[in-house]
Amino acid sequence: MKKKRLLCLLLALCALLSLLGCSGGDADADSNQVYNELADYYQQKEKEKDISISSFSLPYLQGLTLDPITCGDGTQQDIGRLLYEGLVELDLQMQPQPALAESWSYDTASYTWTITLRSGVTFSDGAAFTADHAVATLRRAKDSARYGGRLSQMASLRASGSQTLIIRLSRPNSSFISLLDIPIVKSGTEKNLAPIGTGRYVFVAASGAESAHLTANTGWWQKKPLPMDRIDLYTCKNSDTVSYAFYAREVQLLRCDLSDTASTGTVSSGDFTDADTTVLHYLGFNTTRAPFDSAELRRAVSLGIDRAGCVSSFLMGHGVAAQFPVNPASSLYPDRQEAAYSPDDFNTAVTAAGYGSTASPVSVTLLVNSENAHKQSAASKIAAALSSSALQVSVEAVPWNQFVSRLQSGRFDLYYGEYKMTPDWDLTELLTGSYNYGGFADADLTALLTAERSAEPAQHEAAAAALYAAFGRQMPFAPICFARSSILTPSGVIQGLTPSLADPFYNLSDWKIKFS
Repeated sequence: MKKKRLLCLLLALCALLSLLGCSGGDADADSNQVYNELADYYQQKEKEKDISISSFSLPYLQGLTLDPITCGDGTQQDIGRLLYEGLVELDLQMQPQPALAESWSYDTASYTWTITLRSGVTFSDGAAFTADHAVATLRRAKDSARYGGRLSQMASLRASGSQTLIIRLSRPNSSFISLLDIPIVKSGTEKNLAPIGTGRYVFVAASGAESAHLTANTGWWQKKPLPMDRIDLYTCKNSDTVSYAFYAREVQLLRCDLSDTASTGTVSSGDFTDADTTVLHYLGFNTTRAPFDSAELRRAVSLGIDRAGCVSSFLMGHGVAAQFPVNPASSLYPDRQEAAYSPDDFNTAVTAAGYGSTASPVSVTLLVNSENAHKQSAASKIAAALSSSALQVSVEAVPWNQFVSRLQSGRFDLYYGEYKMTPDWDLTELLTGSYNYGGFADADLTALLTAERSAEPAQHEAAAAALYAAFGRQMPFAPICFARSSILTPSGVIQGLTPSLADPFYNLSDWKIKFS
């Protein structure tokens, strides 16, 4: 989904709305008319431009490592996606597809994965890719801040010959292969500024008058066409200068959080394409005490959340509403189990749960982090919608340290939470682990979670459906949405961009770039 962002148009419209006070139908009609006029004007100006670029450039933090295991998020990671590949690649539905791994199998009795690597693959320096290189990278990844959490269940790892990996887990996980999109580098080059990889491009360091850049890897095993042989790297000092470089058209691609209004000022006139993520926003319940020890009331509250409205208003549209803890982009998402948002159904369900209009309203507090304006606004909207003759919900905004302390000690009724899930959609931490702040406990749901984690790959979809059905009945927490990240590009320059969860260049071979 690609849309035009015209900053000047938005600023003019915002100024008009401010003058009109944003009240009444006449104001809306006037603002719509002005919006349409401005849109027509600026769209025509865009059409009149000769939109093209002479070269394609990416921002680059000079002197900082490009090692995908230890480098920071953002700029260096995005460059790394062109230099390195994982054992698997996650597609647009976040399903694992073969990459450096050709096939795999899972033994449910011993929690052991056997992964067969693709033969004939070489690193960009011509050296053969073998299991030893994968073992070295994954061992470093397990000890890293970035990947340590997802690989904590990896009890042992070894190479069996040159083309086979054996991974034994400490607990069952029939979806563990989804976690192995970790970029692999050549063993022994980890300390290089740019370790050697097997990917689409090769890093070329600055030399003399020649600046640092990427050049197409002529030995790339996939042999897919690339839209450009060279990608220039534009040196930036920090994230602020990265944003300015895009604004000044020095770089042609930038990852950005457009739900943050502070980011829109750097966009000017450009296109954005959203990518799905695993970042879940949810409403947490304290299930250890009244009134949210009642599953019936928790289900009722879930019916009272205007999820689409929250995404539109507080994530600026950069998210997707979700009633279950799996991204709707995934084939596992149980669409048929969704319930349409309806204030009437919410009120009816609250009454059925024993909190009718004849009883005194129950007062509860919704806890939120005061340092996030979007979450505060979303919490206020949710609280207002849930407040009725049966429930009165007030918002309490506190600093982050106090927020976490209150959650850990159970001193809350409701809270607005955010959790970055792993691409295997593991609910263990949220239901039985350290993020189960609400103290939820249910033997049947825990058993279904174990069954979903343990299921043979062929039975996994059915096991997941059973888990989500039970989740909907118990509603230990109420999912609201999954956030989306955005990839910015100059207006009209790139066609065919469809970024995935981890890779802004997911379908690079299909890009069409308008070069001058």
